[in-house]
Amino acid sequence: MKVKQLLLALTLLGSSIQARTEEVGVKLSGNAYITNELTGARITEEGLTGWINSSSLVSVYFYLSQPEVLTLSLKAKGQSVVSVAYGGKRKRVKLASTDFTVVPVGRMKVNAPGYVRVDISGVKKSGETFGEISELIIDGAKGKVSYVHDFSDYWGRRGPSVHLAYPMPKQDTEWFYNEIRVPKEGEVMHSYYMAAGFGEGYFGMQFNSPVERRILFSVWSPFDTQDPKLIPESDKIKLLRRGEGVHIGEFGNEGSGGQSYLKYPWKAGETYKFLMHIRPDGKGNTVYTAYFFATEESRWRLVASFLRPKTNTWYTRAHSFLENFSPEQGYLSRQVEFTNQWALGVDGEWRPINQATFTYDATAAAGVRLDYQGGVVSNLSAFYLKMGGFFDGATPLRSKFERTPSATMPKIDFEQLEKL
Repeated sequence: MKVKQLLLALTLLGSSIQARTEEVGVKLSGNAYITNELTGARITEEGLTGWINSSSLVSVYFYLSQPEVLTLSLKAKGQSVVSVAYGGKRKRVKLASTDFTVVPVGRMKVNAPGYVRVDISGVKKSGETFGEISELIIDGAKGKVSYVHDFSDYWGRRGPSVHLAYPMPKQDTEWFYNEIRVPKEGEVMHSYYMAAGFGEGYFGMQFNSPVERRILFSVWSPFDTQDPKLIPESDKIKLLRRGEGVHIGEFGNEGSGGQSYLKYPWKAGETYKFLMHIRPDGKGNTVYTAYFFATEESRWRLVASFLRPKTNTWYTRAHSFLENFSPEQGYLSRQVEFTNQWALGVDGEWRPINQATFTYDATAAAGVRLDYQGGVVSNLSAFYLKMGGFFDGATPLRSKFERTPSATMPKIDFEQLEKL
């Protein structure tokens, strides 16, 4: 090989193995939260706006696949001094422009792969606000940077929903039973801890507000629409029975159908029982009935019984899930445990379910959020789900879990349930 050719080959080889870096703009609209003094600032489609309170803390999150030394900048405008904290360091940065300008912050060393949090707060302002920030700019990353981009900011900020799919017996199943417990560390407002899902709906408990919690049971209509007002009368979910104090209504925006909920002050740390019944009526429809065991009252309560038209099925696709329904709280971790699953066949035999498969939603599948997890709490013989809060240690899709079998078979007085 000629000398020039050899030098060219070595040059090309060197350029191919040298890590490439490029500037990454982490938009605050999808990756930032107000984590202190929530009323003093807002995260909008434009980024950080309405920033009037120096006590408001703005936290920006992104994930690094390897240790890095980065250079940070802000794309911002305003007349103020702000503080940027990261990696144990704090820098004061001056904003001095009425238009969005790239403002250097400094260098940042990250010693391990995982999520990184950068906090921004106001120090001094000359006008009504500290200004606006649209992006945190990262330069120098040699590995992959994961964050919400080319994806819905709304769903990205909510965080990934996570699910457990339970294998159904070969025999036709009429009843599904599950026990659920929310540990104190996993109790976060605007969460849905769903215990007994099925092919046509779901049944679980929600933390709705500081003064309200619900037991929620919904069944989708066979008519595919996001607006319940568009459902023809022949495809509407029909109410057959309503439990004491239960609200009946409709839902939309995630399919549409019939919805019911019982306001009930469930507590973190307590175990609650969910019993779901599905049976065809022999006329081309199927009846769905949900029962909740109120632990504090030591009694079963009927939530509701719905008829779904144009449906002929037994219980299919038993599953549980965990989700956050507030985009403002995707920086908080939620966790739930499922401790005792059973299926009752049409033959009258209870069968234990001791296995589960982990799945997640489009937010996780797009790789814009990596804070999702599922597994087994061995000392409790329970499955668990965890999401949100930007923790490390994502569980691979379709991971399979098996818990120690439980000998506690449900004892249900079905005749008494029919009287509720």
